[in-house]
Amino acid sequence: MRKLMVATLLAGATVATPALAQDVGPTFTGPRVEAILGYDRTGAGSDVDNDNGNDDQKIDGLLYGVGAGYDVNLGSAVVGVEGEWTNSTSKSSRRDYTDQFGFGRVKQGRDLYVGARAGILADPATLVYVKGGYTNTKLNVLAGNTNESTDEAFKLNGWRIGAGVERAINANTFAKVEYRYSKYEDAKLRFADGATTSEFGIDTDRHQVVGSVGWRF
Repeated sequence: MRKLMVATLLAGATVATPALAQDVGPTFTGPRVEAILGYDRTGAGSDVDNDNGNDDQKIDGLLYGVGAGYDVNLGSAVVGVEGEWTNSTSKSSRRDYTDQFGFGRVKQGRDLYVGARAGILADPATLVYVKGGYTNTKLNVLAGNTNESTDEAFKLNGWRIGAGVERAINANTFAKVEYRYSKYEDAKLRFADGATTSEFGIDTDRHQVVGSVGWRF
């Protein structure tokens, strides 16, 4: 009887082990959502030198937002598409009316990003990847020498590239660290009445170092 019980338990364990493995499921596959937090810096591009002692060369602050995407695990590689909505506390620090990297006194507004990424699995739980895509952001014009935003804003169009490392905490949760560089080369100014100027050329750089925590479905 005792031998029969031991044999039954061993057989049950053999059946249960593959079942548990199936419950864990593959990582880096399927839809995902995430919360984003990090450092944000926007400034004059490499073709612009306005370091004259009067103008801000940059605005920087805290970046925050949300992202979503869909990944496909190809075995040793992962490819996917993604999008983001972020905002930032970055704003002009000077209280005068000098020209600050070409936009006057502004506060960083919302940023929209859509793109793709591709990476390789350094180990079963760690993804190293690169990314790239389109970004559209706003610089809200500040009222006089205050920190209050007006109804006028610059809308900037550009491209973004980046690289990062994602770590699977378990089958459903993950954490990421990422660097992104954005280049804006075209802009329009939207006035308070809704009218906009014609598109004009700019040279504006943006650097971000962010961390993310997310959930994979």
